[in-house]
Amino acid sequence: MTLPFLVSVPHAGLQIPTEVEDICVLTKDQVYEDHDVGAAEIYYDLKQFSEAFITSDIARAIVDLNREADDFRKDGIIKTHTCYDVPIYKEYPSQKLIGLLLAKYYQPYHQKLENLADNQKIKLGIDCHTMAAVGPPVGPDAGKYRPLLCLSNANGTCPDEWVHTLAECFQKVFPLGQVMINEPFKGGYIIRNHSADIPWLQIELSRTRNISNKDKRDGVLEALSVWSKTVLES
Repeated sequence: MTLPFLVSVPHAGLQIPTEVEDICVLTKDQVYEDHDVGAAEIYYDLKQFSEAFITSDIARAIVDLNREADDFRKDGIIKTHTCYDVPIYKEYPSQKLIGLLLAKYYQPYHQKLENLADNQKIKLGIDCHTMAAVGPPVGPDAGKYRPLLCLSNANGTCPDEWVHTLAECFQKVFPLGQVMINEPFKGGYIIRNHSADIPWLQIELSRTRNISNKDKRDGVLEALSVWSKTVLES
């Protein structure tokens, strides 16, 4: 079984690049808390079932692959603070260093996404994330409990019918969990920027401990497999 997907997992990395080791003040625990906890366990198995797969080892606290290249807000591409408002640097990177980080880690990721999309067997790109069970300070829903799963298409990066039918598949797999569309996230830069090449959608799974990462992993594969067979192959 090979699913016609290009799977992106941009926030599973924990590595601090050597270029900023001397100015980054985050502890290992703080880097861990800021990344997509559980993403590797949940999504990496999709590599063996999908047409194409891409991820990164670099911590999102240092280079956020799901931001625009000119987004230098507090929670932008090269952040000043983590999503829990923890300072990242004792000295913010210089413009020269920022340029190096983007050239070495950011631009190759997006170039590879463009190259992989040329595969005619790929019908959909899926950007895969996990989200805190309760919105962190930087979130659009700070302090609020989140659904089990959010599917996003930024109101146009793939057909609305696809998102709704996939939501139905996930609801059957996780009958006790709430499945939302474009809430609390409408979809980030990756799906917005690359939907000119192929359709894209975003998956955000809650880090709630009510369901194990193994069950989340199995549920994601089941829902995507059923959806692909009933929608893309029908």
